[in-house]
Amino acid sequence: MSERIGVIGSGSWGTALAVQFAAAGHEVLLWSREPAFATELADRRENQKYLPGVEFPESLSSGADLGEVGQCAVALVVVPSHGFRDTVRAYLAATAGCDGPDVLVSATKGVEIETTARMSEVAAAEAAKAGREIHFAVLSGPTFAAELARDAPTAAVIASKEEALAKRLRETLATPNFRLYSSSDVIGVELGGAAKNVIAVASGVVTGLGLGHNTVAALITRGLHEMTRLGVACDGEARTFSGLAGLGDLVLTCTGGLSRNRRTGMELAAGKSLEQIQAETSMVAEGIRNSLSLSRLAARHEIEIPITDQMMRVLYEGKDPREALEELMQRARKAEHEL
Repeated sequence: MSERIGVIGSGSWGTALAVQFAAAGHEVLLWSREPAFATELADRRENQKYLPGVEFPESLSSGADLGEVGQCAVALVVVPSHGFRDTVRAYLAATAGCDGPDVLVSATKGVEIETTARMSEVAAAEAAKAGREIHFAVLSGPTFAAELARDAPTAAVIASKEEALAKRLRETLATPNFRLYSSSDVIGVELGGAAKNVIAVASGVVTGLGLGHNTVAALITRGLHEMTRLGVACDGEARTFSGLAGLGDLVLTCTGGLSRNRRTGMELAAGKSLEQIQAETSMVAEGIRNSLSLSRLAARHEIEIPITDQMMRVLYEGKDPREALEELMQRARKAEHEL
């Protein structure tokens, strides 16, 4: 069944989703914060800045008016986590009085630094301030934008506390090359998407230091344990972390050459500072901010997430990456499955 879908955010992932939905027969509006960029997308029929070489289907339009997104049956918010709150607030203001249902799907992988709030909590807080009721879901999984845009078979999870909504979105947003599974574990899916980014930075450090496959395998395995520990402490379901939004996304981001977070770790291992790394790209590596927000979240719950804590110190305190890995190896020994 064809729907009108709004995609808020015209970076690589937002563009890839918009292209995929439009190619499947939906009418899609791709929103850009900058009117000039929206015009460029409309004229070129391609996002040369973030997803070059991928042509826009006919049913994909671009614009900079958030009010138009209010006419869509579903709105996906696909922006960096540090811009999520302002974007949702602006969307709610621009669509006040619209008749359409407020179905918001977050495709953002992160936790807010200032509040340690997940994106579902941010959306709920902004909706309450605006006096609006929203129906929320989160989309996450092992997904590189460039590969999905070129129709590589891809699978992900759509989670909502409203089981019927998750199932409906699973059917609406799935395409022949984009398989979706539904879930009710919003907390687990959100934290899996955020935490794996930090582990991927660590994986990049390991790779950049030339430490080999043994070390990467150990890091991924213990990283998954760490993600699960944090998720369970926050009332997520342990089994979610063995699925697409946990293990699947972790393996992809820790080993894939397209991973921004892994690349960040490799550059840290090469001796670059955080300031240098961020100055050299317009793309956002969420693991940088997530290392800080998740360390704070874990401290609130009084649990240990040692890999994340070490990456936070490397990124924000200038700690030597090799020293961080040595300290991880020297931690007290314990039973493997002890949470």
